[in-house]
Amino acid sequence: MQKADLHIHTTASDGLLSPEEVVMWANRKRLKAIAITDHDTINGIDSAIDASKRYNVEIVPGIELSTIHGEEEIHILGYCINYKEQWFIDMLEKIHSSRFERAAKIIAKLNSLGIDITLDEVIKTAEDGILGRPHVARVMMEKGYISSIKEAFKSYIGKGCPAYVERYKLSSSEAIDIIEKLGGISVLAHPGLIRNKKHISEVIGLGIKGIEVYHSKHDENTTREVLNIASSRDLIITGGSDCHGMTANNEPILGNFSIDY
Repeated sequence: MQKADLHIHTTASDGLLSPEEVVMWANRKRLKAIAITDHDTINGIDSAIDASKRYNVEIVPGIELSTIHGEEEIHILGYCINYKEQWFIDMLEKIHSSRFERAAKIIAKLNSLGIDITLDEVIKTAEDGILGRPHVARVMMEKGYISSIKEAFKSYIGKGCPAYVERYKLSSSEAIDIIEKLGGISVLAHPGLIRNKKHISEVIGLGIKGIEVYHSKHDENTTREVLNIASSRDLIITGGSDCHGMTANNEPILGNFSIDY
């Protein structure tokens, strides 16, 4: 049976693998198709498409937009988007600027807590990717202030922590409308991770077209519950690993969670 992994991140945002490496691994794992869904950027799509010509893997152009609904961050996936629309590129640039400003504020707070890291170090870690909190965490870990990325979020930069800084986000409704204007398909990402479960129904009510049933952080019960939601609300079913480059048995988890092609 041919498989597709529809949730993958690259170095264009906060992944550890370049778009080319992602496509290479997709080929090694015999995936028929993958979606490049970097956070708030489309910068990895063209490189992945170029690599796909060598590795014979179909690329679905996508994005994962960080949005706010109520008091909770909700991620909306967009698939098959016309990602070269200039108005869309301009909008993403605004989001990117807000990420840079946020990183600088987070680092200032960490410095006040006695954690000696700099914005230049975080930018270097991000390379050409979009600045995010995982890049801050990686620098903290490299310099010995924490033992894991998880610890950084739990103790320092997660919501409610002393170095947390809120940033500009689209509303979930805005993200769904944007994806529709781009001719794409909007999908609610990893609903099992949403804390306030009433938000799932509310976002579906905004007109979202699909829901991510299969995900690396969904257990069997969650998968079954989300599958029932998809069936009862007539939603497109998607799935993917949400691979950021982390490994299992010395291989990235890319393709370990997927859907039938």
